[in-house]
Order: sequence, then structure tokens, then C-alpha cells
Amino acid sequence: MTLEPPRFTDVLAARGRVRQHLDPTPLRRSAGLSAFTGADIWVKHENFLPTGAFKVRGGVNLMSQLSRLERQRGVIAASTGNHGQSVAYAAKLFGVSAVVCAPAGANRLKVAGMEELGAEVVLHGADFDEAREHCERLARVHGYRYVHSGNEPLLIAGVGTIALEMLEARPDLEVLIVPVGGGSGAAGACIVADAIDPAIEVIGVQSAQAPAAYRSWRQGAHVESASETIAEGLATRVAFDLPQRILRERLTDFVLVDDDRLPEAVVLMLEHTRTLVEPAGAAPLAAALALRDRLRGRRVGLVCSGANITPEQLRDVLAATTPGAPPAREG
Repeated sequence: MTLEPPRFTDVLAARGRVRQHLDPTPLRRSAGLSAFTGADIWVKHENFLPTGAFKVRGGVNLMSQLSRLERQRGVIAASTGNHGQSVAYAAKLFGVSAVVCAPAGANRLKVAGMEELGAEVVLHGADFDEAREHCERLARVHGYRYVHSGNEPLLIAGVGTIALEMLEARPDLEVLIVPVGGGSGAAGACIVADAIDPAIEVIGVQSAQAPAAYRSWRQGAHVESASETIAEGLATRVAFDLPQRILRERLTDFVLVDDDRLPEAVVLMLEHTRTLVEPAGAAPLAAALALRDRLRGRRVGLVCSGANITPEQLRDVLAATTPGAPPAREG
């Protein structure tokens, strides 16, 4: 069955459902990041959400629309952590049992967060895609309602409320930069930007060490790729059909950033926004630094999603950077 992409009206409907459970997150101008990039930088702090990441918007929207039978069966999802926390959080809200399959080496804070929210966490496989394949087997065997992290119109409509809030607060934003793992967030942003003002550019960013979505978008066909990034929120070996269809039609551009640029972006976020973010959450800033010549003088919104950095990861990030040093330039 071919899934139909959500429409702008679906995002508007999702806003009403999401707003009942989640307050809008702040959109704040950063003078420091503006100075570093040469652009007028506005940061959308999705890291302030209860799970630390934007995916919870989609989880709430989807869970609120499940049928009685689906709620009775329970839900299952595969995740490196943020989607799993989203499903766990929303399942708890609506009294639904949840199972989340995660890689054996998943971020321990994200695993703990899912368990604290009442989900059963099954650790399986070396990476997200091995966990996903196991999840799909369990869904077939036990009859759970499988909540895919990308091929879910209700998830995409839910996370589309990020861009809606950004453009309601700052209608003059010219560019939105969104991190991409499976691509639901960027797909939602494309739907909203295209409906409000097609001149708004939406740029996706993924790690060069996990470029499946990027390569699939560039080539116009699904491409499997290695996934060895430090940013687990951007890590997948395969692209997802529904987000890719939306991105191919509406995404302005897609860029890759090397993992060695992500620690610098994490530290700059800490220094200039006073918030902790995981490497995936800092990827839009890394992209803005790489695109500084193109973005100079423009008003740019960065989607900051992913606050689930462990102390061990933070130590590694700080060891890899020189706080206060100017950011490296491309070329």
C-alpha cells in the first residue's frame, strides 16, 4: 500500500492535538551564532521538549489517532533513542503499552528514558537497521501496531508543527535547516514552508558518515549506505520511502557534514545558547557554518533537536575541540 503524504491541513490539525500535551518551544535569536555564521540565526529549541527531541510531536499526534483495537494491541517501534522516547512518552499519555527495539550499544540515557516512561526496551543488533528488522519480526509475531520512524503520515504531520511554530513566530525566516535521519522532520518542514511561502528554503543535513538519506535524495532512488556516525539521531543505513517522496519534490537542498565538525557545533551551541545538545542536535549549526557564504545576511532558522548527550559523549566532544576558538572554515 502506498502511503499518502500529509497535507498542510493535516499539520494544522496536528497542531491542535499536540498543543493539548506539549507547549510550543522557544525560537530565540543567537547573537553569537549570527556573528560566527554571518547570517541572522534563530534557534528553535526542540531540545526543551520533555524527551529532548522533536519526534515527540509526531508520537503524540499519531498515538491520539490510533483506533481502539490498535491501542489494545499495543505499539512497537525501532529507534536509536529519540523516536523510541517519543513513542514511549505518547504511549504513556494515552495508556498504550509500548515496546521499543534499540541497538545493543544505544545511548544509555535514551534507553533509561524509554524505560522510565514505561516502555519495554529490547536491545538487539549492532545498529538501527538491525534493531528495525528485529522490531518488524516482533510486530508480525505479536500483532503489535508498528510505528515506523519515517513512513507514518501522522508522525510527519506532527513534526511539521515545528516549522509552523517557527514561521508563525518569525514569518520573515528565509531558510530552515533541519537534521535528517529518516527525514520526517525535514519532510514536515517542506510541507509547511511550501504552503506558507514557497520561496522559503528548506535544507536538510545529515552526517557524511551515515549518508543514506542524502544519497537516496541525490540519486532519486533508494541507496543503502554505511552508518558509522557519532550522531545516532542521524544514523540509518537505508532511506525511508514516504519522507523521500516529499523531500524529492520539495526540499531545496541537502548537505553532508563530517563527524569531525559536529563536536565544534556542540560546543558552540553550549557557549552561545547555553544549552546542551547531542551531535545530531548540533548538525544544523554545523551545516550553517559550512554554508556561511551562501547564508550570509539571510535570516536562518536552525532546528535544534536532541538534548540526550551522555557525560561520556560530552567529555569526548570537549576533548575534540578548543572552547572559544573560531570555527573551522570549509576548504
